[in-house]
Amino acid sequence: MVGKTKVDDEVLDNLEEVLISSDVGVNTTLKIIERIENRVAKNKFLGTNELNSILKEEIAILLEENNTIIGFTLSDTNKPYVIMVVGVNGVGKTTTIGKLAYQFKNLGHSVVLGAADTFRAAAVDQLTIWADRVGVPIVKQKMGSDPASVAFDTLSSAKANNTDVVIIDTAGRLHNKINLMTELSKIKNVMQKVIPNAPHEVLLVLDGSTGQNAFEQAKEFTKVTDVTALALTKLDGTAKGGVVIGISDQFKIPVKYIGVGEGMNDLQVFNKKEFVDSLFS
Repeated sequence: MVGKTKVDDEVLDNLEEVLISSDVGVNTTLKIIERIENRVAKNKFLGTNELNSILKEEIAILLEENNTIIGFTLSDTNKPYVIMVVGVNGVGKTTTIGKLAYQFKNLGHSVVLGAADTFRAAAVDQLTIWADRVGVPIVKQKMGSDPASVAFDTLSSAKANNTDVVIIDTAGRLHNKINLMTELSKIKNVMQKVIPNAPHEVLLVLDGSTGQNAFEQAKEFTKVTDVTALALTKLDGTAKGGVVIGISDQFKIPVKYIGVGEGMNDLQVFNKKEFVDSLFS
């Protein structure tokens, strides 16, 4: 039995190594290993295959605890349904907004975009390209305008036109957190003058291929605003994406969407089982 227990420990050590190298994060890895050890203790010796299958089950259970969202769903009680999108520059925020707009429009919803990242001309231009591509209206002002003013105009327009969904882009500057916090709070306050409980969703976009860097971004953004859902981009090809598990666990925020490519259809609703299977294939 001694030999078997030793193999057990070795396999557990290997699993721990796999999880950490997949960017799951130390705290979440230790939590998963502890859950596996508790099950192994009850089931006595288990080989690699059984342990792998228990590992997948435990990760799926962990994700289930924070991920109860299904599909591109909208709340019936909120119209227009307002989504404020946050995240640093370069993570695929604008692309995610475009793909979201495409999905909602395909489901028969009317959509309007608000270009409230007024600090980068490229951000407004890129969002305009997506609005044209998807065939939805966009509300924008000249570069350097007050982002809250853009949000106000967008919500006013949506309300007047009985629009179903409003998606607001925001600036992605993290180097000055005080400015970012003030700006996001101001946007929120101004939106609430038009629609009292807006935004109904704050979607944080993270680049899944950047590993622990994405974790740090989640930490900073959750400090400055009430993030309610996550979208992970660039999970195509070689991206490990294990950071999804750690972020969802540590911040208790559901992963709602994953971006798997550049095409309009390449934003998928997060599927826990498929994700775990692909991560450990």
